Amino acid sequence: MEYITRKSLLYKTGVEYGDYTMNHALGCSHGCKFPCYAFLQKKRFGQVKSYEEWCRPKLVGNTLELLDKEIPRLKDKIKSVQLCFTTDPFMYGVEEIVALSLAAVRKLNDAGIKCTVLTKGLLPIELAELSPENEYGITLVSLAENFRARYEPGAAPYAERLASLKALHQAGCHTWISMEPYPTPNLIEQDLPALLEAVSFVDKIIFGRTNYNTEVSHYHGLKNFYNDCVATVIAFCESYGIDYHIKLGTTN
Repeated sequence: MEYITRKSLLYKTGVEYGDYTMNHALGCSHGCKFPCYAFLQKKRFGQVKSYEEWCRPKLVGNTLELLDKEIPRLKDKIKSVQLCFTTDPFMYGVEEIVALSLAAVRKLNDAGIKCTVLTKGLLPIELAELSPENEYGITLVSLAENFRARYEPGAAPYAERLASLKALHQAGCHTWISMEPYPTPNLIEQDLPALLEAVSFVDKIIFGRTNYNTEVSHYHGLKNFYNDCVATVIAFCESYGIDYHIKLGTTN
């Protein structure tokens, strides 16, 4: 594992459903090919040169030291901290990042700061021992492993990912799903109601369309497809008493 240092870590995010965030790694071994907006952003600004470099993440070695400095200064402004928006806090099989993420969540919780977690890896069951205010989520846009292998090649298998989330739910934790970027039928034909049924135990679902993909943008009936998907998600969530958030730009 290669290490880098940073001058700051916690910052206010512009993501519509976020507050503060931290990204304590550069790159992501999951190597998502939707494409990944974070990779496109980091490549555009020269922080990584290639997809291959992106898939070899570098860990921010002074993460905990930065938190010790920044938490006292920012804690009265922070409602929650999300791990993460431009990397993954629980990269599948990358134990150094998993361990550091757990330590960071503990440190934030000890200061009375709620954490929201999102991963395409596996959520450690140790998270159940931390603050009951925390929220734990996985990204899940399909149940088909052949699709996962094509578009999320380094991420955890869907069944394992879902099982780790259900274990935290059964331990009494607040759980959620990011169903984004949801693929159009020219990428994969699938049954959205069946996918929703598989996650019917969660407290919240965030749904959003696929962006930055020419196959999707050229799909005939794109507008009607996502409008129908959103109607299905809303009806499902309302029938199960699940909170939901539809990402801006998903419907027209």
